[in-house]
Amino acid sequence: MNTTVRLRIARAIAFSLIFLPVVTAELLAGQGAGPSSGRYVSSRTEWGDPDLQGVFSNSDENGIPFERPSEFEGRQLADVTGEELARVNEERQRTALERAPVLENIPGIHSPLEWFEHFGADNSRAWLVVDPPDGRVPPLTTEALERTAAPGGGGSFMGGPFNGPEDFGLYDRCITRGVPGSMMPAIYGNAYQIVQGPGFVAIRYEMIHEARIIPLGSPHLPGRIRPYMGDARGRWDGDTLVVETTNFRKGSAFQGGNSETFRLIERFTRLAGDKVEWAVTVDDPTTWVRPWTFAMHLTQKDASQQPFEYACHEGNRGLANMLTISRAGK
Repeated sequence: MNTTVRLRIARAIAFSLIFLPVVTAELLAGQGAGPSSGRYVSSRTEWGDPDLQGVFSNSDENGIPFERPSEFEGRQLADVTGEELARVNEERQRTALERAPVLENIPGIHSPLEWFEHFGADNSRAWLVVDPPDGRVPPLTTEALERTAAPGGGGSFMGGPFNGPEDFGLYDRCITRGVPGSMMPAIYGNAYQIVQGPGFVAIRYEMIHEARIIPLGSPHLPGRIRPYMGDARGRWDGDTLVVETTNFRKGSAFQGGNSETFRLIERFTRLAGDKVEWAVTVDDPTTWVRPWTFAMHLTQKDASQQPFEYACHEGNRGLANMLTISRAGK
């Protein structure tokens, strides 16, 4: 079977299992969908806020390099043409398809194709980092380099030592993927539901099955109160929801950031009846030499595609087994 045929089969599998329900004309009308060209005008909730509600997925963003690939050296994201992006998409899909049988054939690993929601992904961009313009995460500060060099476990993919469950990351322990980790695409579990009420926005995540409650227009919690997903506070800037999150718990800041100084600013903007642009600025002066921003699309799905229950600990012997092995080797 040649690569083209295999790619078509994988697309059919992915779309039949994950993407078959489509956004109907009635749903688009309810969301204020207009012509594809020109600025999108968001519909309003009954209390007057821009309407971001719906069930979304970012499976189509799976496979996008975080930073600018070397093939686009010297280019900016806005300069990548539609033809170039189509070529890159085809290459990424081919690579994902070719890797799947390899995963299937590893002894002791069972990874059925239906787990992989990213087959047929229609990436919205060539890379994620939009600022700095070079598409690269800024250098770490001296303080951050010293902090990351300190000994520690760091998770199941870091090699230990694993003396206790505290040596594993929060994701390993089925506690949280954090923010913005919970917004990042994975091989499965990429459903999100945004709901709104007067003075509040909430986001429910399929992976880890957690939720964020975002009050609008109220001050942050005192610094001594530090939730795992931080303390989120939102406001409207025109049709864009701006969410500032601070007060992160130790160990929950993105990419090794300093929870004491870590701050995120997210922007949710509906671009079309079925599309929301999500952008996040990472600001931590003790970790990076300057703030930086990355972005992706959230694609709205039919309301029948609610997030599945994610029973993370059910039948999961991973941590216990790794602790047993680590202790036995001493």
